[in-house]
Amino acid sequence: MKVISTIDAPAAIGPYSQGIIFDNIIFTSGQIPLRANGEFLDSNIKEQTKLVLENLSNVLKAANSSLDNVIKTTVFLADMADFASMNEVYETYFKNNKPARSTVSVKELPRKALVEIECIAFINR
Repeated sequence: MKVISTIDAPAAIGPYSQGIIFDNIIFTSGQIPLRANGEFLDSNIKEQTKLVLENLSNVLKAANSSLDNVIKTTVFLADMADFASMNEVYETYFKNNKPARSTVSVKELPRKALVEIECIAFINR
């Protein structure tokens, strides 16, 4: 097992890692719309989704992987009414690879974020 850490994505804001590699698979922690410096992006769902997916991409890159290698994502939304707008941005990041996905509505996300996304991907060897 190997811990993944990169300065190109926000540091963990609790007792967890940005990602963990086990065998040939990386499991990322959920990303919320924080810039790499830890600053929260208080914006609309589209802008937050874009930043979250950029952060995920950077964590995967640090693990020698990419969004093209994602097997499964889980999307957490503070309001299911944001689904279509989130999905509009999401699909631009997964043009070639369309991973399995679950999308759930939650009561609240850290820092009052509108979206959080985690993923499972394989590592390039």
